[in-house]
Amino acid sequence: MIDLTITDVEAIPFAIPYTKPLRFASGEVRTADHVLVRVRTAAGVVGQAEAPPRPFTYGETQSSIVAVVEQLFGPALVGTSVLDRELHRARLHRTIANPTAKAALDMATWDAAGQLLGQPVHRLLGGYAESVRVSHMLGFDDPQVMVQEAERMREAHGITTFKVKVGRRPYQLDVAVVRALREAFGDEVELYVDGNRGWTASESARALAEMADLGLTLAEELNPADDVLGRRWLVQQCPVPFVADESATRPAEVTREILGGSATAVSIKTARTGFSESQRVLHLAEGLGVEVVVGNQIDGQVGTLASVVFAAAHASTSARAAELSNFLDMSDDLLVEPLTITGGRMAAPTAPGLGLHVDPDKLARYRQDA
Repeated sequence: MIDLTITDVEAIPFAIPYTKPLRFASGEVRTADHVLVRVRTAAGVVGQAEAPPRPFTYGETQSSIVAVVEQLFGPALVGTSVLDRELHRARLHRTIANPTAKAALDMATWDAAGQLLGQPVHRLLGGYAESVRVSHMLGFDDPQVMVQEAERMREAHGITTFKVKVGRRPYQLDVAVVRALREAFGDEVELYVDGNRGWTASESARALAEMADLGLTLAEELNPADDVLGRRWLVQQCPVPFVADESATRPAEVTREILGGSATAVSIKTARTGFSESQRVLHLAEGLGVEVVVGNQIDGQVGTLASVVFAAAHASTSARAAELSNFLDMSDDLLVEPLTITGGRMAAPTAPGLGLHVDPDKLARYRQDA
């Protein structure tokens, strides 16, 4: 009988520069200061996942993730089975916040379980589709630069869905970008916008009115959810699904935002809810009758692999293009075999577990604790 017991948990900080900074309303990212989380089992199998800190969104840093994994979360999991996910959830949730640290541990246990059972996690989660469409996120820049990036992504990878970062002041800067993209590509591409809480409700309403002829498909977090009445007023008049992202990171928050009239769709990010909690969010959204999109937390390839595994596993998450391509802006990565996007799609891995293999030489080169 296979021994599924967790014997050790490790958190390895690493840093890989981006080839260009990604700018948006809530911050800027120049380097992937992430953490590789490993869960070792008595059978010798090692599960792995990536934790990308976003201090301007969730308050986590690279050092805080390492500390909480080593001092609190790791000891809480050692001695349990990789299948004891409800027990893991109960123990980890004794400590508030720390979403990406918890998520990485959850996904690493799924990876280990899949390897031990000889099954890809994609199938263990649901196994709905073999691949998913890819959406590329365009950060702040001049209209012509953003058009050129979109053209490059379409030509090189076949991507035809683009999430446009907005939220600058004056808002006309971003309206000009979206208009330039539509004029450049016509109806050949899908466009939606993400404000990262950068505008007020009135700015958002004016911007949406000026973009009414541009065929947007989604609007995400244009203004803060804490502006309760303004947000509800905006959502009531929004002509497309209004996506809750940062404001709906847990099932209870999803319930609050949807039933309170502050959103009509939900972004699911495995980087902050892992696989187990993401399924809770997904099933809640399905029960409430709201659409979902699989988002990106500017993940590296390890994190992106987890996202495509979850997106392809379910009918609802594979219905829309998933945000899977921003690892292309990193100068390097950790995987032995780089991820590929072909014809605008990314395939779910078929190997046991998450099917990921970290290059030990690259990890040695980029780790920050050696």
